[in-house]
Amino acid sequence: MGMHVCNGATLVCSFGVAPSMLAVLPKNQMLTSNMPAANIMDNVPTVNIMPFGMCTTPSNPAVASATAAAMGVLTPMPCVPVTPAPWAPGSPTVLLSNVPALNDMSKLMCTWGGVISVTVPGQITEQIP
Repeated sequence: MGMHVCNGATLVCSFGVAPSMLAVLPKNQMLTSNMPAANIMDNVPTVNIMPFGMCTTPSNPAVASATAAAMGVLTPMPCVPVTPAPWAPGSPTVLLSNVPALNDMSKLMCTWGGVISVTVPGQITEQIP
């Protein structure tokens, strides 16, 4: 059981240095706490998933090249999320636009190895399975 996630939810990435906000467009045609509700396909970089400040993983090519240029000293670079897969697992019993709703137990994987999670769901009243 988790909280339903909506526009304005606070996100963190395991390799990001700052939190970010989830942006949910009203395309799912469902509101929760008067905000657009999210589903597992709300995973699009710079549309739904905003940058997490600086990225700190050497698996990110920008960080790897800056670190190499700094003689091996880890050099964070601006975060640009790369999230091609949907959030997982989502809510198995609640569908928004025929896709599982996004709950705050779900995780989103970045191509560079970061794990994105929800720290504040954006609303506090509606629980979903």
